[in-house]
Amino acid sequence: MSLRKHSSTIRTMENNESGKSQRTYLQHLNNVIKRVTFGVLMISGFLIIILIGPIMLMFLAFIIQVLCFREILKIGYDSNKLPHNLPYFRFLCWYFLMVANYFFSVETIAPHFQDYYTKFYNLKILISYHRFISFCAYFGGIVLFVLSLVRKYDLKQFKIFAWTHTLLILIVLQSYLVIDNMFNGLIWLILPVSLVILNDIFAYLFGRLYGKTPLIKLSPKKTWEGFIGGVVGTFISGFILSNIMCQFKYFVCPIEYYETESGVAFDCTPSYLFNPKKISVWIISLDFYPFTYHFIALALFASIVAPFGGFCASGFKRAFKLKDFGDVIPGHGGIMDRFDCQFLMATFVNVYIFTFVKSPSVELIFEKILYLDESKQLQFYYLLRDFLQASEFDNSI
Repeated sequence: MSLRKHSSTIRTMENNESGKSQRTYLQHLNNVIKRVTFGVLMISGFLIIILIGPIMLMFLAFIIQVLCFREILKIGYDSNKLPHNLPYFRFLCWYFLMVANYFFSVETIAPHFQDYYTKFYNLKILISYHRFISFCAYFGGIVLFVLSLVRKYDLKQFKIFAWTHTLLILIVLQSYLVIDNMFNGLIWLILPVSLVILNDIFAYLFGRLYGKTPLIKLSPKKTWEGFIGGVVGTFISGFILSNIMCQFKYFVCPIEYYETESGVAFDCTPSYLFNPKKISVWIISLDFYPFTYHFIALALFASIVAPFGGFCASGFKRAFKLKDFGDVIPGHGGIMDRFDCQFLMATFVNVYIFTFVKSPSVELIFEKILYLDESKQLQFYYLLRDFLQASEFDNSI
């Protein structure tokens, strides 16, 4: 009797284990399906926005910035357990966000819309004196912050104050670097974003299929096999994508806005970076774009360094005992879960363009000359005339 009862107990335990493993498998499968489905939807939506044009891309960058700011600000509130009845304190965090957006938008975007804002007097004042206005607005916020302090919660309020300013640097500033990259040509925005996405996809696939060797303690699921597979996959697929994009003026022309019917000009003489050169490899003749050298730098950063933005985010979440930054995107978590590496990539691209690619803009220099008074404009004219005449004389000798 006892033997029969023991056998029944074993069978029950085996059935429970089998049912548990089946539920785990179905749950994992459901998560994979969600992740793939919403990943495809996000990529499709991004492609549609690219086709609509740069204005929609700027609007998308702003929406992502606000959502990321909201997600991480909420973590700060929750971890410090601030009450909701503090006088206008929570509003101040969003006030500083608005001031930062005003400052960075004028610094980054306004110079490309001169044909528009010069016709509106009030708008011209907001742009011409934006640094002074930003300074006054910011210190107005400081005054309000001091007035909002409550003795019982002042330490936590200062923590949130520091938390907010960190977000302004990590999220707001970098979102405008994304936009600034775009004005040099859509390829400088779309390709880096695509490289990070491709690296994430290939690292996930190779990690799932072949991952055995742990890469970093902060993220136990990250493996060397996935990391190396991501590097290889990023280079191959990214190289194909970059060569396709180099063929279209829509992607390689710097973005310039004029007061015309279309508003934006995508017609230009492409830079030498996007003019193919014939090279021979054995008996095969290939078109080689000089931009490929820059692609290699971008791909190296996207596949080797940018993932550490994700590792850093994983460490941050683990420190606050969080699985994801939010639950906005099923299967992916929050907005910040998808853009932790993108912000780091945008900063690198901006620094790289400024250091190795971009030359001073004649239009922007001319705009600054227009702000000089008449005597200084004449001084500039005589200096430039004398320099050109001296250069002409040296060449004739």
